[in-house]
Amino acid sequence: MPTIRKAVLPVAGLGTRFLPVTKTVPKELLPLVDRPCLEYIVAEAVDAGLDEIIFVTSRGKESISDYFDRKPALEASLEAAGKKDYLKEVIRVGNLAQVVSIRQKQTLGLGHAVLCAAPATGNEPFAVLLGDDIVDSKVPAIGQLVDVHKERGGCVVALMDVPREQTRRYGICDGEMIGERLMHVRAMVEKPAPEDAPSTYSIVGRYVLPPEIHDILRTTPRGAGGEIQLTDALAVLASRGEAWGYEFEGLRFDTGNVLGLFEATLHFIHQRPELAEKARELIRPYCD
Repeated sequence: MPTIRKAVLPVAGLGTRFLPVTKTVPKELLPLVDRPCLEYIVAEAVDAGLDEIIFVTSRGKESISDYFDRKPALEASLEAAGKKDYLKEVIRVGNLAQVVSIRQKQTLGLGHAVLCAAPATGNEPFAVLLGDDIVDSKVPAIGQLVDVHKERGGCVVALMDVPREQTRRYGICDGEMIGERLMHVRAMVEKPAPEDAPSTYSIVGRYVLPPEIHDILRTTPRGAGGEIQLTDALAVLASRGEAWGYEFEGLRFDTGNVLGLFEATLHFIHQRPELAEKARELIRPYCD
């Protein structure tokens, strides 16, 4: 199988659940401890060997690409002030990945966002990582899917078993478990009602996709919410026997809502010895 080296990150959303702050600050740049949520996603891709990051963005979100760029004036100021630790961090972020930005002129769904990236991904398989899903794992979650793709080909989606009453929030897979964590996916349904869901295995924000997904998306009609749903296009691959689902190892956080971001903050701050104890002291009075 061809080596996967490109990662598409759709970041064109309005961030309505974080209004009014997202009037001017992209939700992807909201802080998780002391760095933006999006940096965790980019770092995951880089750690998995994906060396080109393709942002599918929208008007007013230029600061996303700027964050991953070098800023010589700031670096010079920090160096002159002797602030070596801050300088090191600023340079690290600027060198984290090679970044390309593509404008999604209409927000017509995840499938449309992936299609917008076609000129940059070309005729090769690629990964897709959604910014609302942050996974803490020993092996990068997207890397786990890349490993499945190397062996099986086709498309690979990240699976998570969810309570049945939550199926209406996700794309749901149906198929045969052929290993402890691997499903040969036969069908996918976008946000089914609990009584209609074929299983409780949901798709969460990690995908490895073959280049032919673009041709499928070009003929995919608008689905749920009047949007071009990536799940509908993946269902075509599933009907051909070319879809796999992998129940990834790791702890996933949904940072697309206020409480989810707060939960992720508690988790990651607990992993910072220099911050964890003081954080516990600050939180303790509110836990009665």
